[in-house]
Amino acid sequence: MKKVLVPLLLMVCISAYAQDPHFSQFFSSPLTLNPAYTGKFDGTFRVAGNYRNQWPTINNAFTTATASVDFALLQNRIPEFDTWGVGIMGLNDQSGNKILNNNFISVSTAYHKALDENGYHTLTVGFQGTYANKRLDLTRVTFEDQLTAFGFTRATDEVFNNSNVTIDYFDVNAGMLYSGSTNGFNNFYLGASTYHISRPEEKFTSTGEKFILNQRLTVHGGGYVPIGRITTFHGSFIHQRQAGATETVLGGAIAFNLSDDEDIETNLYTGLWYRFGDAFIPYVGIEFSGFRLGYSYDINNSSLKTASNSRGGNEISLIFIRKPSDPGRKKLGCPKF
Repeated sequence: MKKVLVPLLLMVCISAYAQDPHFSQFFSSPLTLNPAYTGKFDGTFRVAGNYRNQWPTINNAFTTATASVDFALLQNRIPEFDTWGVGIMGLNDQSGNKILNNNFISVSTAYHKALDENGYHTLTVGFQGTYANKRLDLTRVTFEDQLTAFGFTRATDEVFNNSNVTIDYFDVNAGMLYSGSTNGFNNFYLGASTYHISRPEEKFTSTGEKFILNQRLTVHGGGYVPIGRITTFHGSFIHQRQAGATETVLGGAIAFNLSDDEDIETNLYTGLWYRFGDAFIPYVGIEFSGFRLGYSYDINNSSLKTASNSRGGNEISLIFIRKPSDPGRKKLGCPKF
């Protein structure tokens, strides 16, 4: 390992220790953002999926995919507007053209306590446990002794016990969320989460340097408000810090109601977010019959744009929320973006 030369691999390994996988559509990946989102939606269950291909021109630098499902328990045994949510999530992150493969399985729970008799305001505490498996594929690595005057043309003399080096560990995350509404037709929220509370150790060799995974601290918020008969403005922000690296994203979208039926949400979304110092993120989405499909593309404007040809990353999200069958039920104002 000490003679690894490929700059991309070095970038991948440093990034893997410094920052978690992330999505530009952070608002469409609830269980990677804050465990307190577990069960926070207007419906009986929610299924969410995301796929991201970042910097595809740099040898498939990062590809990330996740899928989750969450739902409410004991709704008839707790106060009317309280919710106890439980969820499970799987995430796969591949770096450096699949040289580093990360897999995570998480189980989360959250209790949403109503603060008023109408259920407009809630306060939530959530927790999440994660099992992580990371594998480094040495068959894809290029070493210094393979370099000749004609490029990397010879076999390496490095000897390893096996072609894959793996690490496993358990991790703990937690978060809080406040959500409110003034009339049931708008919503505003503010949340905070901490990932890697247990500070697990990452170490690929028995004699090499060990890394203690740094905590990821996140503050996020947003809301939506009607601005016309058929239009609604949705806005959100996120600020994250981990191992000295920071990320701040701010933006919003306009929803155009395509249906005259208030009980059947059919909306078209167009919007723009900005990741400060890095990229513009245009977004389009469509919502119908409980589904919300979103697409975004990072337009890189940082110093990396020379290598990336100003291409950031494609990202797709899909959320399905099963609505209750009671047509006369009271709608709950929940965060959407």
